[in-house]
Amino acid sequence: MQRMPLTQACPLHRITPSHRLAYRNRFCVSPIQSKMKFLNSPDYERFARLFEALDLAGLPRIEIVQAGALAKRASGNGEIKRLGIFSGSFNPITVAHAAMAEQAVAQFQLDELLLLLAKANVDKGVFGLPLAARLVTLKRYAESRPGFSVGASSHGRYIDKITALSALYPPQTEFHFIVGYDTLIRIFDAKYYTDFDAELRELFAACRFIVANRADADVEAIVAFMAQPATRPYAPFVSSLVLPDAYADVSSTEIRLRLEQGETITHLVPPVIAEFLE
Repeated sequence: MQRMPLTQACPLHRITPSHRLAYRNRFCVSPIQSKMKFLNSPDYERFARLFEALDLAGLPRIEIVQAGALAKRASGNGEIKRLGIFSGSFNPITVAHAAMAEQAVAQFQLDELLLLLAKANVDKGVFGLPLAARLVTLKRYAESRPGFSVGASSHGRYIDKITALSALYPPQTEFHFIVGYDTLIRIFDAKYYTDFDAELRELFAACRFIVANRADADVEAIVAFMAQPATRPYAPFVSSLVLPDAYADVSSTEIRLRLEQGETITHLVPPVIAEFLE
């Protein structure tokens, strides 16, 4: 039987009872995905319903599906805690994502790390793994890491995520977003804002950014970008995270391609994720 690429839509008129699992979360799933263990996870249907309930037209909302110590605390005790937020498409999570998260926790002494998956991404539609499947894999990855939590966000913009996070965490919590260099560039793109100057000031008043290097953008590139006249006022709120060269070319796109071709991905994803996807 010919395999359907992960990014190819499945015709709805071909749904049969044996394929119903593949159509949860309103997103079609390829024959490759139908063999993956996430479809048998007890969380899969629950997460599919969660993403259906998240309203893009409503107020920004974040639902924590696996809570760490900070998210569990109803009210703070006055002590300042640092929350790292790694928001991405995780399609799927890679060893590079894991290295970014774990290194950020250690280097910046973060008290908790929230892996956040947004229903709406400012630049990407939904393709590849269904959102519910990605959330299943994130939860599985975080289960063995006590300082990690996992959540789903209705909105994709950082300013909207701050609004939703502020309703969940104690008021003295420091928010530290972990991003790549390409995301840093987009943060300063006026097309993502209604009132660019006002919203940008509001954003940086509420959080800091930890920026990881890429194969084509080292720490010097990050520093140079933040030294430009338009970005210089915000440079004190941006820190650099240097990843080893071994992670420079790891991408979710390559992983999806390997899955389509039946090739191993064990060296590209955390071990517990390979068990779910291969």
